[in-house]
Amino acid sequence: MQERSLVAAGISRTSGQQMQLRGSLGRRAGKRATPAKWPAALCLVAWAFLLFSPAAGAGEPGAARPGPGDKCPVCGMFVAKYPEFVAGAVFRDGSRAWFDGVKDLMKFYFRPGAYQPGRKTEDISGVVVTDYYTLKQIDGRAAWYVVGSDVLGPMGRELIPLAEEQAAREFLQDHRGQRVLTFSEITPALLATLD
Repeated sequence: MQERSLVAAGISRTSGQQMQLRGSLGRRAGKRATPAKWPAALCLVAWAFLLFSPAAGAGEPGAARPGPGDKCPVCGMFVAKYPEFVAGAVFRDGSRAWFDGVKDLMKFYFRPGAYQPGRKTEDISGVVVTDYYTLKQIDGRAAWYVVGSDVLGPMGRELIPLAEEQAAREFLQDHRGQRVLTFSEITPALLATLD
């Protein structure tokens, strides 16, 4: 009985009594998968494609994180050292640029060609920032930002992103911020006041 359930699960015993998982989807060599197993096979293939595709999760908050070798193209700092301030730009080709804070992300956003020759703002399909309270990646274009607070980022004065307007207003009060802004209200002139 046990041997039969192992075979049904796609596991067989070799002559040395070691367990061995059989080929793709647990089928025996030379036999085709039955139609009942096709949906599972298709789901597995689709999942693998989405997981390993270069554009996987492009523009989706939380879809990726910078590696230990990723540097901010604006200041050159290693980004992974500052996970609570990580921000990113996702490009239409699926590639990403990582930043050690929103301030450097926005400097890049307004003049990408100055930091990566050939890049244009139109090439950016998504922006992710790290919510100050939850530490989750959120859509940077939908986030709320507090400017002028007593919280400093890796590069000094910083725009602090939050997912909800109410959280941004509470942060403003708790950390002596000056203003709450939306993504579209951030300007190069404002960034110059933070340096």
